[in-house]
Amino acid sequence: MTTTVDIDVRHDADHQRYEASVVVDGEARVVGVLRYECTDQVVTIPSTVVVPEFRGHGVAAALVAHVLDDARSADLRVRPDCWYVARWFDRHPESQDVLWSEDDHQGTMA
Repeated sequence: MTTTVDIDVRHDADHQRYEASVVVDGEARVVGVLRYECTDQVVTIPSTVVVPEFRGHGVAAALVAHVLDDARSADLRVRPDCWYVARWFDRHPESQDVLWSEDDHQGTMA
């Protein structure tokens, strides 16, 4: 049985990452990180990592949902180099509006 945990996601733009925290023994603990790179109006996600004991609790899903919402708000596309994010797009067709494709590539930004 999967236990529900309250997940707080924070965008750390200075380090190009999103961090997922949960409260453990009264203290916030970072239990997941999604790294990204943003160039040419594309957010490339190379990795999503979750502490083993918190896998299966929705931590990675919360991270992906936040980055997709932010990308959508900024009119950016998401390139999922991370297997988990690629699988997310396969399982969530409603998110296809922000999925990057070769057709979206229009050169570099000035």
